[in-house]
Parts: sequence; structure tokens; C-alpha cells
Amino acid sequence: MGRQPIVRSGRELSGPEITRYARHVLIPGVGLEGQERLVAAKVLVVGAGGLGSPALLYLAAAGVGTIGIVDTDVVDLTNLHRQVIHSEADIGRPKTESAEAAVHRVNPHVSVIRHDVRLDSRNALEVIKDYDVVVDGSDNFPTRYLVGDACVMLGKPHVWGSILRFDGQVSVWWAGHGPCYRCVFPQPPPPGSVPSCAEGGVLGVLCAAIGSVQSTEAIKLLLGIGEPLVGRLLVHDALAQTWDTLTVRADPDCPVCGTHPSVIELIDYVEFCGVPGAAAAGEEPVPTVTVREAADALAATDPPLLVDVRGEQERAIAAIPGAVPIHLDLFRSGAAFAGLPRDRRILIHCKVGGRSAEAARLALRAGFADVASVDGGMLAWIEQIDPAQTPY
Repeated sequence: MGRQPIVRSGRELSGPEITRYARHVLIPGVGLEGQERLVAAKVLVVGAGGLGSPALLYLAAAGVGTIGIVDTDVVDLTNLHRQVIHSEADIGRPKTESAEAAVHRVNPHVSVIRHDVRLDSRNALEVIKDYDVVVDGSDNFPTRYLVGDACVMLGKPHVWGSILRFDGQVSVWWAGHGPCYRCVFPQPPPPGSVPSCAEGGVLGVLCAAIGSVQSTEAIKLLLGIGEPLVGRLLVHDALAQTWDTLTVRADPDCPVCGTHPSVIELIDYVEFCGVPGAAAAGEEPVPTVTVREAADALAATDPPLLVDVRGEQERAIAAIPGAVPIHLDLFRSGAAFAGLPRDRRILIHCKVGGRSAEAARLALRAGFADVASVDGGMLAWIEQIDPAQTPY
């Protein structure tokens, strides 16, 4: 059963537009009137990455008249196996600029609004307020909670997707019609407990599966057709090729959309979600060394112990010679400490420094006195010390 269309009226299409969208116009439930609504619609896509790529391309092809793109990143070689809106020629280019060009190649009649800003509690409401639907392709918890809360406060439907390795999830959060993001995920996971795609990897084609569902949901909401994923969480396992549907409900005690909300304005979402390796209140920050300092120390006659907390797959791509592999999970469980020397300096590294900072803090809490995290991690080592190795 459909709902009222979010876009109530459109504009008359030209003859060439009717030809372009003819296969839509032929569909009962869309028709000429529905296509006119799509042309009048405004959709904001948060993130021009893995999920944003298929969403942007299909929304543009469908004729959504105005598409906003939020991103501050630039195109990197590691993006290209999944972020199909960009090409090798775009490396180093702002993602919003590259995405805008790709959208216009698909459909030159679409108006693109670039938001080259990092969404935060100061600007999110202003960015989101003029759009009909928000498609959330963000890849971090602070932005997901920020967008979710902002959509509640503005009454906007929040078409959310998430991917990691071979698994994906998608839903439509819409307070007043069903649960919001915080109803189902009231608290973020412990800092560092869920790897990012940069740490854990992601199957590139999974982005197409989840991003295309997000595009479909956005179009259904705009037109008021079908049954949107409000109150349902769609879970995809690409290895098993299964799609499971979980029923989710609004929480009357939700701090954002509940009966007596306690969050009535946007907060500091980085602080809310925590930062891996961050110091607790009143606690000293983790000692760090630069990769140059680490290299000099390792070349000395009495070198420190270098510990690599990354996974086996990462170490297979690039590694610092002599580093001892001890996964971060062993620091979290405490199992790592039995094998670490207490009378020798310990340097810990990961890919960029977040996981090593967490491991160093745990070691310090366990009573190890001389521990430091290698700032910038493996990527900094490759850039400054050993450029013959492969960045990832």
C-alpha cells in the first residue's frame, strides 16, 4: 500500500523529456504525473562514494530534477573498485566535482548542488532543510547519527544504507511514520569495534546492490508508490545471496523522536560516538612518535619492539620489516600482554594511527610504562621511509 507522495505536484514535461522518460511514463503508478513529480523533486545524497555512486547515477537517470551532493573528500585510486561514478582521470579531484560531471553525462537536465562541506551540528539543518528526501551513503557513525537526528528534527525521510565486506543493510528511517535511526541503534558501537571499509575492506559490487535499493526507496517515497522500507531493516548477505527482512519499531523512549525527547538540538557527534584511542576525561594522551623517529629507533643498537596490530590481509599488502604481528583484538581481550616485554620500549603501528593509539592506551592501562603509537602508521611509513611498498 502506497503513501501520499512527498512531491505533490510537478511541472509539465517537454516533448524530448517525455521521450527520455517514456519507459517510466508507461508504468502504472508512475505515469506522466509521477515523472513530472520526479523532475520537480529535490534529493540530497550524503557521500559521493560507494553507496552514493549508484544512487547518484540512478537518481539522475530517473530524472530527479535537483540532486545535492555532500562530500569533502577527493578521488583516490583505492576508491575506484567500487565508486563507479569516478574514473582514474578523476584521481585527486574533489568527489563532488567528479560526481557532478558524471551526473551531467547521464542526464544534462539535472540540476546539481555541490555541498563541499563536512556535515556537522552547525550546518546540517541548513544543508538538509530544502530537500525532499535524504539518501545517506556516509561511511562513519558520527555522520550517520548526525543525519538521522537532523532528519527527525526536519521531518525528512532518511534513506540509510551501510556496507562492510560482503554484508549490507538498508532501511528508511522516518519519525512519525516509523522508527528513526536512533530507535534501532540507540548507542554507537564501542570506538574501534567496527572496522571501516578502509580497514576491513568491502566487495565493490555490494555497493551497487545496496545503493540501488536506496535509489528505489527514494523514488517510491517521492511518488508515494509501493511500500517503503519504513519499519523494516533489509539485510543482505552477498556470499549467501540472501535478503532478510527484520521488523523494527519506533521506540517511545527514543531520545530524539520519542514521547519526551531529550535531544532537541544537534550535538557533538564525534564526541557522542567516541574516537578510537581517545583519552578519557582527565587522562593523558597516548605518546606518539613520527615514522622518521620510529625508523631511527629501529636502526639503533638497542631497538624497541615494533608491534603491528593490523590484520593478515593488510600485512600481505605492505609491512615494516621486523614488526611483530599482534592483532588489536588481542589487546582488547588482554591476551597480548602476556607475551610483551615490560623491560623494553614498545612501538605500535597500524594503517594510519587510530588502531595503534587504542592498542597503546590499553597497554599503558595494563602497566606497560614505555609504549608509543606510530603517528600516520603504515601509510606514512610508505610515503616517508619506504616508497617502494604499495599503499592501500
